Amino acid sequence: MTSIDPKTVDPQTLPYRACVGLCIFNDRGEVFIAERTDKNGAWQMPQGGINKHEEPRLAALRELKEEIGTAAAEILAEAPEKLRYDFPNYLQYRHGLFRGKYRGQEQTWFALRFTGSEDDICLSGHDGAEAEFSNWRWATLQEAVDLIVEFKRPVYARMAEIFEPIAAALAKGKKPPTL
Repeated sequence: MTSIDPKTVDPQTLPYRACVGLCIFNDRGEVFIAERTDKNGAWQMPQGGINKHEEPRLAALRELKEEIGTAAAEILAEAPEKLRYDFPNYLQYRHGLFRGKYRGQEQTWFALRFTGSEDDICLSGHDGAEAEFSNWRWATLQEAVDLIVEFKRPVYARMAEIFEPIAAALAKGKKPPTL
């Protein structure tokens, strides 16, 4: 696939790619973040596309397995709204898997509680997918917002606002609220 020609296609006219985002909490209310293999210092939470005719919840569980190598998590909540970001021009016009086909991504975010051990996490790529991450760690929701690339930051800030009650409950050893 080739990239779009900015002289003939206005990115603002392109559709958003349907995706899921995974906010994976540990029992301390911290979230899983991982550093991208293609850009040192670029941290994010797992995310990925929703396949045609795939339910977002199933896509979230599939992405969990593909990106961090485990199914050891339970879904706690789904964000009540879809969150969008646009690709910046420097990404929009370059060759790639879906650049030039989409304006950006529209994400359905899920809060999950990690139920496994840290030994279950494996970033080497699974089910035919290439490894997307080289390193991972637990962080506060605010750290995740601060570490994300700028063009995704408003989405992360809104997601953090939505899921903060879950983080607070887990940090206090309480049952997370139903959103």
